[in-house]
Amino acid sequence: MKILGIETSCDETAAAVVTGDGEILSNVVRSQLEEHAPYGGIVPEIAARAHVSTLDHIVADAMTKAATAYEELDAVAVTGGPGLIGGVIVGVMTAKAIAAAQNLPFLAINHLEGHALTPRLTDDIEFPYLLLLVSGGHTQLLGVEGVGKYCRLGTTIDDAIGEAFDKTAKMLGLGYPGGPAVEKVANNGNPGKFSLPRPLKGREGCDFSFSGLKTAVRTTVEKLPAGPLKNADIADICAEFQAAVADVIRDRVTNAIMQFKSRFPQGNTMVVAGGVAANTAIRSALSEIADTENMRFIAPPHNLCTDNAAMIAWAGIERFKLGLIDQLGFAPRPRWPLDPDAPSAPFAGVKA
Repeated sequence: MKILGIETSCDETAAAVVTGDGEILSNVVRSQLEEHAPYGGIVPEIAARAHVSTLDHIVADAMTKAATAYEELDAVAVTGGPGLIGGVIVGVMTAKAIAAAQNLPFLAINHLEGHALTPRLTDDIEFPYLLLLVSGGHTQLLGVEGVGKYCRLGTTIDDAIGEAFDKTAKMLGLGYPGGPAVEKVANNGNPGKFSLPRPLKGREGCDFSFSGLKTAVRTTVEKLPAGPLKNADIADICAEFQAAVADVIRDRVTNAIMQFKSRFPQGNTMVVAGGVAANTAIRSALSEIADTENMRFIAPPHNLCTDNAAMIAWAGIERFKLGLIDQLGFAPRPRWPLDPDAPSAPFAGVKA
């Protein structure tokens, strides 16, 4: 089995060919960092136009690298949402055109499910498992019961963790993307030099909050002497910010493990996925928790944590094997929760 995957939900244009036994024949990703860097964040209109101008070439490149003809494909999988709707539309329409022209099954994939199923591609793990999904737009804790079966244990009540990294980097003049920049500078900093809050730490439940932490960074910067920020201060703030994030994650994930084990006593694996999963400090914190709780810990390779099409192709394979085929009338979705029955995150009244 060979499936072509296409990913255009944000600022990466990607295509990949993956086999039914998990071999990645190609995985081409074209980043838009240069286009968005001057604005300090992603501009949806620029992202959509970049997808339009490059996707055909990326798909062709992926097919060439995979030494695969379109006639050899078994299906086409594409991110159908959630994401920036302009980009999602570009990917979906391209995938539909290929499916129609080649008479292939069409698979609309939830981008979050692509991340959620990645550890089954990389490590061949069994259901159920606990997933921490952390990215620029999402921060969730989920019990993964099976393909299309998710139980949300916690989510962010305000900002996603990746957004907090990006905004912190912007306030400190570190540029975009913020996650790698903050991590790099934090390695030379002293956590504890400045004091930042740990929102929701010690409270019941598994929800997150990062708005107050982001505000505290701004307040800390404003209290520094006027003029350009000193490199040492920037490094110390980054180190404290990263330490605060890690502390919050330890606390929230520990609570989630208790809930997960009560619902799924047979589950003993914890997974982190999403772009922020590439952060070394966060991986280290999660590894420590897993050791303490006697759970197996899995973090996919960095290139499969950030947005890519191999994960979309693999999610397509998982769904295709179960006969979960979509119609060409599928409508792209800007929002698409993994657990549609989960209640809205409560407002916790967090103060910085």
